[in-house]
Amino acid sequence: MDHPYVIDPSGSDIQGEAAKIRARGTVTPVELPGGVVAWAVTGHEPLKRLLADPRVSKDPDLHWTKWIGNEVPGDWPLDSWVSVRNMFTAYGEDHRRLRSLVSRAFTPRRTEALRPRIEEITHDLLDRLAALPPGPADLREGFAYPIPIEVICRLFGIPDGTRPALRRVVDGVFNTALGPADSAANQRELYEIMEDLVAAKRAAPGDDLASVLIAARDDDGSRLSEPELVGTLILMISAGHETTVNLLDHAIAAVLTHPGQRALVRAGSVPWSEVIEEALRWQAPVANLPLRYAVEDIEVDGVTIAKGEAILAGYAAAGRDPALHGDDADRFDATRPGKEHLAFGHGAHFCLGAPLARLEARVALPALFERFPDLALAVGPDELRPVESFISNGHRALPVLLRPA
Repeated sequence: MDHPYVIDPSGSDIQGEAAKIRARGTVTPVELPGGVVAWAVTGHEPLKRLLADPRVSKDPDLHWTKWIGNEVPGDWPLDSWVSVRNMFTAYGEDHRRLRSLVSRAFTPRRTEALRPRIEEITHDLLDRLAALPPGPADLREGFAYPIPIEVICRLFGIPDGTRPALRRVVDGVFNTALGPADSAANQRELYEIMEDLVAAKRAAPGDDLASVLIAARDDDGSRLSEPELVGTLILMISAGHETTVNLLDHAIAAVLTHPGQRALVRAGSVPWSEVIEEALRWQAPVANLPLRYAVEDIEVDGVTIAKGEAILAGYAAAGRDPALHGDDADRFDATRPGKEHLAFGHGAHFCLGAPLARLEARVALPALFERFPDLALAVGPDELRPVESFISNGHRALPVLLRPA
């Protein structure tokens, strides 16, 4: 194995780093926080094949040699991404069992039924923005974040009083710049919040998905263990909004920084659905996703990933793979004929919430630009700062001017 490329935990330059890693080969070793080494797969086609390969697992207890051998530091900052028990870290039949319990909540019919609520949330937020005094407004905080969090909290019946603390700890999960002690404390608080939620829902069930999952656990424990119940809630509530926040964030920023593209959208020459897919390709909401493991030796583009070794899915790098998207892969172009991407994954672990994320974006983005046709960034594009994460790909803030000065 070549000398690993050391990943920047703060994610200060997601695309610049992705290009450097991709230049080392479509499959190359990288060092994650805590000194853990994995194979980064950055080419679109190799990653797509691996994501659908049954010889690739997400269960560290079964298939990650270093995890099984207790060679991973006990205070590893990314522990919560690996130790959690839910369909995200399950393999084979366990994955199918866990996925089946929540997949019914994300059928096309049930997703589309959420449209009126998404429209209501969107227009309420736009009214709040319109009422703000003149000056910069943060669209990540005031628009991109509230839409998906309100939808997911409604789906799972999260009480209003729980939401601020839940937001803080979920942000902590994605903050890969946290040190071991802060990361461990954040993980403990996350589990405490979820365990309290489960206890409250058991005492007073509601018409929500959390109550449904708890009933499945309590009625037939063979379908869902207590750790799996808590882990599933963590997965659905955290992943259920973070990707959509970043999708809205980057789609807005892309349109605001590409006037030619904006003119095409405004003229109706390019539909918002094309803007959304190009934004997903150009800036994958999840830049890198830990971890997968080789169930047996796997050869990928001339590189052998040995049985038991870890794999990092490089979604941001794959989205701009020149082998698929050409020499202008770094350019945002909603008219691009081929926008194939892996932003929502592929294969057995394809994101269940992808249709919901797309629906939220299809409702929110046109409504925003229709309400504020002169919307503009309040800072230069190079002044936008990324969130502190090599996993989550978004901005800390998206300051805009809603109307002309």
